[in-house]
Parts: sequence; structure tokens; C-alpha cells
Amino acid sequence: MRKKVTIVGSGNVGATAAHWIASKELADVVLIDIIEGVPQGKGLDLLEAMPIEKRDSFVVGTNDYADTANSDIVVITAGIPRKPGMSRDDLLNTNYKIMSDVVGKVVQYSPHCILIVVSNPLDAMAQAAYKLSGFPRERVVGMAGVLDSARFRTFIAQELNVSVENVNAFVLGGHGDTMVPLPRYSTVAGIPITELMDKTTLDRLVQRTRDGGAEIVKYLKTGSAYYAPSAAATEMVEAILKDKKKILPCAAYLNGEYGIKGLYVGVPVKLGAKGIEQIIEIKLTPEEKSALDKSAAAVKELVAVINV
Repeated sequence: MRKKVTIVGSGNVGATAAHWIASKELADVVLIDIIEGVPQGKGLDLLEAMPIEKRDSFVVGTNDYADTANSDIVVITAGIPRKPGMSRDDLLNTNYKIMSDVVGKVVQYSPHCILIVVSNPLDAMAQAAYKLSGFPRERVVGMAGVLDSARFRTFIAQELNVSVENVNAFVLGGHGDTMVPLPRYSTVAGIPITELMDKTTLDRLVQRTRDGGAEIVKYLKTGSAYYAPSAAATEMVEAILKDKKKILPCAAYLNGEYGIKGLYVGVPVKLGAKGIEQIIEIKLTPEEKSALDKSAAAVKELVAVINV
């Protein structure tokens, strides 16, 4: 029997994730949204692409959570983007209400699923989903580091004119301005990038990685990134469904790891069939640890607003 993945939210990120998952034949996909007709239309359009792609994935769009029953994984992309004049707290409270509604219905129909949270602000929404679902921390994971490290890898490969396949990059911390790219643990064909470029170049690439989302928003003007975020979520889906035991940077609930307790923060985790199967602790320099603590403090401020 094929696996089943539900994607909540049929906007650009959700629909594109459905596209990646179906075209890789990872699972059957249910696209759900509160807007009538949109998930149905996009789902049918994708389904009709499958004969061309030579894939037997089944894709369906719906407004009814009953159709999502017994999903193996639920990817949550629902939420509103920040609008001009909207305070951060307004955005947080609005998206928390949406998350409460979504998680309640997901738990009702798929009590054994693994949740992958993509909604922003990412770390706070992952924490909200964890608290609202009552799931163990292994089964609620946030998509952040996979996207951030992909951006870092892109810039490193461009700078050095090498294949992206040669580049491994490491990014810790919250998804946003306080993320912590780690050049020491980032390599090209096993060679630390600190040996391949000077500090000025490195600092420039680190800053561009931090500003990765904003750079795209500036170009698009009326929207935000969706190809890379949805590809990042798909890599996590694949690691879980294929039980790959793949080490990826994800937002995970820390219970003392890295000296952080009771917060979702981006760290390297091993993703497999059970979800988060291990949190990998790496040695940080005092400077790196301080940056991670600063990032965790920024997340703590957000979760305090919605009291989770």
C-alpha cells in the first residue's frame, strides 16, 4: 500500500510540495485548503500530469479533513504572510489561531502521523503544533535548516564555481535573521570552506544566507519563495518515508541539548521512519554557542506572545 501525505494549504508552497512529492512517486497526496475549488483544481491538474511523468501517484484536492484520514505525514503550510502595517504579534496571533484549527483536525483524523511544519514564524509555529497536538517531540519537526543550508550551499557553489553536489553546509538556530550558518562545518568535497575562501567572502555569503528569503521577496514584490521551501519539505518527507536515517538541520524541540530547554530551535537531527530519531549534538566554539543562544532567545520571545 502506498504511503499517504497530506499538505495543508494549497498556496504556492503547498501546491509545489505536492508537485515534488507526486513527481518523485513518494506517496499519494491530499491537498487540503479552506478555499473551495483551489485544492480540487490544483490536485486534478497534478493528477493529469502523472501519465506524462510516468508516475502512479494519486493526487486529490479537498476541503474536508475526512479525506486526509490515516495520513503518514502531514505537511502544514497554512497561514497568512505578514501584510504591510501588520505587527509581528498580530501575525503570530492570527497564524496561531489557524494552527490551532488545523492541528485539532489533523490529530482527529491522523493520530499517528508525523507533522512537518512550514508555516511562519517557523520555530514558534512548530512549538505551537507540538503543544496543540500532544504528540511526542519526535513526531513534530519544523522545516527551516534544510532550506537555509540549501541557500548557503548554492552561494558557496557559485562563489567557488563547483558542483552543488560537492557542497555540504551547516546552518543552526531559528529560521530568520538570527540563524547561525557554521562555516567550520561546511565543506566542499570534504574540505572546510574556511580553507577555500577568505573571511570577508565567507561573511558576505553568511549574510546573504540570512537574507535569503528577503532577497526573493524583494524581487517578487507580492509574494515569497516557494520552489526551494517546498523542495526542502519534500527532502524531509522522503527521509521519513524511506527511513533514510538522514542527518538534516531541522527545527526540533530541545530538552537540554545545546543547553537549551523547552524550545524549538534548528539543530542537526537524524530523520527516519519514526520522525526525529536522534538529535545530533556538535561541539560549538564560544562564539557559535553565543550566536545559537541569541537565536534561541529570539524564538523564546515569539513563543511568549502566543503563550506556548
